[in-house]
Amino acid sequence: MTAPAMTRLDLKVGDIVEVRSEAEILATLDENGALGALPFMPEMLQYVGKRLTVGKSAHKACDTLERTGIRKMENAVHLDGVRCDGGGHDGCEAACMIYWKHAWLKKVDSPGAKPDVVAHNEPKLPQLLQISARRPDGEDGSPRWRCQATEMRRATPEPMPVLKLSQYVEDVRSGNVGPIWAARTLLVGVYNRLQDVAPQPLKIKGGKHFGQLKGRVTGKTPTVETGLQPGDLVRIKSREEIEATINADSLNRGLGIEAEMARFCGRTARVARRIHHILDEHTGQMLHMKSPCIVLEGVVCEGALTGACPRAITSYWREIWLEKIESAPAPQQRGADVAGVR
Repeated sequence: MTAPAMTRLDLKVGDIVEVRSEAEILATLDENGALGALPFMPEMLQYVGKRLTVGKSAHKACDTLERTGIRKMENAVHLDGVRCDGGGHDGCEAACMIYWKHAWLKKVDSPGAKPDVVAHNEPKLPQLLQISARRPDGEDGSPRWRCQATEMRRATPEPMPVLKLSQYVEDVRSGNVGPIWAARTLLVGVYNRLQDVAPQPLKIKGGKHFGQLKGRVTGKTPTVETGLQPGDLVRIKSREEIEATINADSLNRGLGIEAEMARFCGRTARVARRIHHILDEHTGQMLHMKSPCIVLEGVVCEGALTGACPRAITSYWREIWLEKIESAPAPQQRGADVAGVR
């Protein structure tokens, strides 16, 4: 492991950091534009020289590629509100939280002091990132992309077992979560692990993980398009209502609903945007949605049932799982304004 990969800052939630210069960042990257197999992406260049707040310690990540559970990430953080805008990856709309290696940052101990001046840009860095963001084209000639999400499995080679208690200590020490939240995620993790290894007669609810929905559709799952638009207020349907729209694998037309999403059943939220295309994390191919998915404001995976994972992955909702709440009618005016009668 190179020296930059070993760089470790004592960063906690709320700390102020400054993103290093292009030249300093380039010095940490290999020929693939990565550090510890984690790419520095073109979308990150806009933050060079800026000061930002640490939102979460990214010392671990859930494996969404091979579903192997929680894995260890070395020396990284998420910065508050900094998500990938897809500008360097053909407009991908996934809006993933970006991972920042400590080696790409410097801790700001005196927030009132002037930022360090970025002496010069490094033309080689954007050139390297443009090349490293692409994979060889597919057999059909379509482009394939490379980003932090597609490389996550390689960037987290070490599994983090449920009973590795140091991860929960770090969750609390870093400020990611409180002690009660950490204890709950440990208990949920133990429950899910027992569900996986217990003999069939001893499994609870057929072996489903804690909070997982139980789909009741045996054939083709239903669909509906209601034309929801950004700003619309919706109610997330109840667990029972959603279970009537998914199959035994918790899928509706290929889109899954996770236990983390089911925690929001019954709540209201506003539509943030409609998703039309995202990168396939396995292949790097751009997937175009046959039925657009809905993203809700402030509704992301909180890691409550997945080991306190800090990735805050965007949740995608089918329209059939949501119910639009019509705006209340304007109050009727009284007196002279009513039908012109005095």
